[in-house]
Amino acid sequence: MEEVRFTIFGSGSGGNAAYLETPGARVLVDCGFSAKRIRNALLALDRTPERLDGILITHEHSDHITGLRVLAAKLGIPVYCNRHTADEIRHIHKCDFEFRIFETGQPFEVGDLTVETFPVPHDSIEPVGFVIHTPAAHIGWLTDLGHGTRLIADRVRECEILLLETNHDLDLLRNDPLRPPYLKQRITSKHGHLSNEGAADFLEQILHPNLRHLYCVHLSSDCNTPEIVRTEITAKLAALGASHVQVHLTEQSAPCPTLVLPINLA
Repeated sequence: MEEVRFTIFGSGSGGNAAYLETPGARVLVDCGFSAKRIRNALLALDRTPERLDGILITHEHSDHITGLRVLAAKLGIPVYCNRHTADEIRHIHKCDFEFRIFETGQPFEVGDLTVETFPVPHDSIEPVGFVIHTPAAHIGWLTDLGHGTRLIADRVRECEILLLETNHDLDLLRNDPLRPPYLKQRITSKHGHLSNEGAADFLEQILHPNLRHLYCVHLSSDCNTPEIVRTEITAKLAALGASHVQVHLTEQSAPCPTLVLPINLA
């Protein structure tokens, strides 16, 4: 039986990367860990970086592009991003890549994947979200998000799988003695990071009967805990009558179990 396989290698302020495999494509979405860690994560799946068809980049922050210089530049793996992000990546890594430039708002294809792109509010040069159409399901990608918008809700509302940022608990952030006021203001701004409370509220706009898997991503190691996230999100889903949605908590230091989706050929 043909299938789609999806594995989040890790998600948080220190790095973000995921692997998606279909019968016609093998891609990374973001590349925010060292090349060694990503290679080892792929080897654990009996895969290698050399077999990748591309790396999709949401924006140029280091926790999304750290491994690019070794993986993409040395191995010649195509990097899919918009032009402003490509310019920033060149500047950061001081080398060139095989860029496949897309225009934000326009779709592109990698093998049997169709990837929709759309702008998201975050403090980088031209950040994007994705809806990745696979032969088995649609995957929505919202890893860095200052706030939810109607445009974003319209784009991801039909996804069976959704990655949604749950970065911080507001009380823990406000009381954090290690973060200065300007940084707290940046994090909670409309172009910062989505809180647990903000994510729960946004779920009211995007929840639909076909949503099956909700991945809570980009958790702060200091100002959040998986237990707080699960309590907040499951309470909201219960209030919305969405017992059909399975909640997955991602970690910075360990991959999630691989999600295997059979392809219905009927």
